[in-house]
Amino acid sequence: MTRLHLFDLDGTLIHGSAAAIEISRQLGLEREIAALERAFAGGELTTAQFAERACALWEALTEEHVAAAFEGAPWLAGIREVWADIRARGERCAVISLSPGFFVSRLLEWGADATYGSTWPDVPFREPVDPAGILTPAAKVRIADELCAKFGLTRDHCVAYGDSLSDAELFTVVPVSVAVNADHHVSEIASHAYTGRDLREAYELMGNHT
Repeated sequence: MTRLHLFDLDGTLIHGSAAAIEISRQLGLEREIAALERAFAGGELTTAQFAERACALWEALTEEHVAAAFEGAPWLAGIREVWADIRARGERCAVISLSPGFFVSRLLEWGADATYGSTWPDVPFREPVDPAGILTPAAKVRIADELCAKFGLTRDHCVAYGDSLSDAELFTVVPVSVAVNADHHVSEIASHAYTGRDLREAYELMGNHT
């Protein structure tokens, strides 16, 4: 059966970190982004409010910073190998993240069939974030449905990989899910749970071998 594998980014493909944290590190703004992350986790900020404040923080951001943040992020091992195996099986893989699309889209070069992130202005920023372009957890389900329609599949063909509350809604509508280094929001509802630094090991929980 053809499957569609749906991957979260922050905390899932990136171990113990997030795109916003890695970008902020390049700008020396670790403390500032940590405060925003705490406020968001505590429900004090919406995804759009978080993005607006992060955009203001990153006024000096350049493409060089983004490239360095991407290259220096603590990625799980084996991402390219897992995605190559998925495609060799005639299956599909996509990344759906609330993080900026200009960061998420770089994973197309690693073998993802599609990537979806929040819509931000081009770097360097010359205009503010449009709140309408910032994704929410509910958008992950909508995008999954759009991908299913594109590839001629249904939710029954989907496997979701995630780590936190932003993935919980998607986990509840697909038949198979893998909690990767996850908190209780998804580890308690996932089909499988993995703790470690190698995506191949999480992938193999479903009987796959790279």
